[in-house]
Amino acid sequence: MARSLSLDRKVSHSLYYFAAKITSFGFPASTYKFFRHFSSLLPLHLDHSFNDEILCYSFYPDSFYAYLIDNSTQKRHLNQIHARLLVLGFQKSGFLITKLINGSSNIGEIGYARKMFDDFPEPDVFLWNAVIRVYSKHNMFVDAAEMYWRMQFNWVSPDGYTLPHVLKACSGLPALEMGRQVHGQIFRHGFESDVFVQNGLVGFYAKCGQIARAMTVFDGLHDRNVVSWTSIISGYAQNGQPMEALRIFSEMRKMNVKLDWIALVSVLRAYTDIEDLNDGKSVHGCVIKMGLELEPDLLIALTAMYAKCGQVTTARLLFDMMKIPNVILWNAMISGYAKNGHAEEAVDLFRVMISKNIRADSITVRVAIVACAQVGSLDLARWMDNYISKSEYTDDLFVNTTLIDMHAKCGSLDMARTVFDRTLEKDVVVWSAMILGYGLHGRGREAIDLYQAMMQAGVRPNDVTFIGLLTACNHSGLVDDGWRIYHCMKDYKIEPRHQHYACVVDLLGRAGYLDQAYDFIMKMPIQPGITVWGALLSACNIHRNVQLGEYAAKRLFSLDSCNTGHYVQLSNLYASARMWDHVRKIRVQMREKGLSKDLGYSLVEINGKLQAFRVGDKSHPRFKEIYGELESLERRLKQAGFIPHIDSSLHDLNNEEIEEMLCNHSERLAIAFGLISTPPGTTLRIIKNLRACVNCHEASKLLSKLVNRQIVMRDANRFHHFKDGVCSCGDYW
Repeated sequence: MARSLSLDRKVSHSLYYFAAKITSFGFPASTYKFFRHFSSLLPLHLDHSFNDEILCYSFYPDSFYAYLIDNSTQKRHLNQIHARLLVLGFQKSGFLITKLINGSSNIGEIGYARKMFDDFPEPDVFLWNAVIRVYSKHNMFVDAAEMYWRMQFNWVSPDGYTLPHVLKACSGLPALEMGRQVHGQIFRHGFESDVFVQNGLVGFYAKCGQIARAMTVFDGLHDRNVVSWTSIISGYAQNGQPMEALRIFSEMRKMNVKLDWIALVSVLRAYTDIEDLNDGKSVHGCVIKMGLELEPDLLIALTAMYAKCGQVTTARLLFDMMKIPNVILWNAMISGYAKNGHAEEAVDLFRVMISKNIRADSITVRVAIVACAQVGSLDLARWMDNYISKSEYTDDLFVNTTLIDMHAKCGSLDMARTVFDRTLEKDVVVWSAMILGYGLHGRGREAIDLYQAMMQAGVRPNDVTFIGLLTACNHSGLVDDGWRIYHCMKDYKIEPRHQHYACVVDLLGRAGYLDQAYDFIMKMPIQPGITVWGALLSACNIHRNVQLGEYAAKRLFSLDSCNTGHYVQLSNLYASARMWDHVRKIRVQMREKGLSKDLGYSLVEINGKLQAFRVGDKSHPRFKEIYGELESLERRLKQAGFIPHIDSSLHDLNNEEIEEMLCNHSERLAIAFGLISTPPGTTLRIIKNLRACVNCHEASKLLSKLVNRQIVMRDANRFHHFKDGVCSCGDYW
C-alpha cells in the first residue's frame, strides 16, 4: 500500500524546498490517492498552507517521481504515476520511462513494461537496455534476443550494460552460435577489457558446455573480481569437473579474493560430487562464520552435500531450517534419503510434500518412484502409478521409464508392460527399461522378442539394452542366445563395459562352462574388474570348483580387500567342499579385518505394509502363531519327501540342529506369517536382502504346491515366482 511507503531525508528536504518556492500547481489527491500521505511529511509550519487535496512542488521532478516509482508495489501505482507524467508532459523523459520499465519488471508486469517501451519514440540505449534486462531477468530469453537484434536494426550501439544480459539470454536458450556473434561484437565495440562484459562471456561459455573457451576468456582477464572467479568455478562444477573447480578455488583463496555465497555454492557442489565430507564441513564452517547459514541456495547445497555423503540426519536438520523449502531443497532431501538406503523415509517425505500442495517437478517424481522401487511394495507402486496418472507427468517419457522399472522391481511385469504399451513415443531408454524388467524376472525369451520388436520399430539399441538382454539370457540359461547377442554389440559400434563382460562370465559360468569363462576373462581387452572376478567366483561356488574359485577370490582381494561378500563366497565354497580348516581361516581373516557377514532379513507385504523377519526371529507379537505354522509346514515338507541341503551348513552342528536352523531362515518365517495373515489363495510377496539359499529355494517351491499359493520372492539378484512346485528360474539362478 502507498501508506506503507516512506520518504528518505533527501526527498523530505526536496518537498520542503518545493513548498517554500510557492510556485505550485494542483495535484488532486482524490484522483491520485497514492500521493496523499506525502503532505503529512511537510514541516509543521508549512503544513497549514497546503490543502489536504493539494501537493505542490516545482523542482527536481525526476528525483521525485523516480523515488515514487522505486517504491511502487502495485500496477495501479505505476498507472497513476504514468498518467501524471503524461499530464505534465514528461512522457518523453527517457530517464523516467526507463524507471517505469524497471519498476514494472520488479512487480512482474512484463507486458506493461513492453507497452511503455513501444510507446516511446526513438528509444536510446538506456531504454533498450531496460527492456532487454526485463526479459533476461524473467528468463524470457527468446524475447531478449529478439529485442537485441531489433536494437541493432535501429542502429543503436550496445554499451557495457547491454551485453551481459544478452549473453545471459544466449546461455539460457542455449544459443552458442548467437553468443559467439555477440563475442565478436564485444571486440568490435571495444569491450574486451570490460570486466563486467567479460564475466558475462565466462558464464555464457561455461553454461553452454564450452568450459575451455570460458577458461580462455578468464585467463585473459587482468582485473578479475569475485564474479570472475565465481563464474569459472561454477562453470567447472556444472560441467562435471569438480577437481578443476576446487583447484581454481584454491587459487582464488591465495589471491585473497573475498568470498561470496555464490562461490561457496559452487565449491559445495564440487565437494558433493567427489563426496569429500571433511572439506565440505570446512566450507560449512566458513558459511557460518560469514553469517550465511540461512541463505537459501547455500542451504540447498549443504543439504545435498550431507545427504549424498550419507549424513541424512544432518541433512534433515538443515532441510528443516528452511521455513518454506523450495522444490530444489525437497528434491535434495528426498534424493538423499533414496540414495542412502532410506527409501521409506524418501516416500514419506514425498507424501508430506504433496500434502502441502507443493508442486513436484519431474525430478521429484522420478526420485520418489525410484524410492518406491527400493521399498518393493506392490501396493505402494500402485499408489504411485495412480498419482502419476492424475498428474501432469502422465505422458512424461522419463517418468514413464522410471515407472516401468519400478513395477518390474516391485514384482509386477504386467503393470510394467501396461505402462510400456501406453507410452506412445518410445525411445531406446523406454525399450531398454522393459527389456531389463524381463531380465530381472528371468523371462529371457520375452526380452529377446521385445528386442526384435525394437529393431523392427527402427530404434537403435544402446549399451544398456545389451546389459538387459545379457542379464535376461543369463537368468534364463540361454547361453547360445546370450553369446550371439554379445557379439552383436560390435554391429552397433558399442564398446563393452565391465558390466557386459561380467554378464558374459556369469552366463558361461552358471551354465558350467567355467574354463570358457576363464579364457574369456584372459582375452578381455581391458583389465578385469571386481564385477568380472565376482561373477567367476559365484559360478565356482555353484559348481564347487575350489581351485578356480580360489584364484578368482585372490584377484578380488587384491582389488578390494574389505568386501565382506567375497570372503563369504569363498567360505561357502570351502564349506560345500567340506574344507572346514579353510572355512576357519576365512573367519579369522574376517575378524582381523573387522568384517562381519551381512545379516539376512526378509520382508513380507501384508495389506500394503512390510513386516521384517531375521533368522530365528521371535520379536513379532504373533511369534507363537508364526512358529506353530512353521512347525506345521516343516511336517508337511517332510511328508512330501523334502530333504534339506546341509552340505554347506555349519560343520560343528549335528544334522538335527542344522535342520532346525535352516527352517528358521528369514524367508521361511516370512512365508509362515504371510500364510496366517492372508486369506487362502492370496499371493505372498517376499523381499530378501541376500541371495536365496538352495535349501529355502527348494522348500519354497514345494510349499507353493502344498499350500496352493503363488510366492513371489525378490532376492539380491532377481525374482523367483514359485507356483505349483515350480520356480520361474527353472532352478537356474
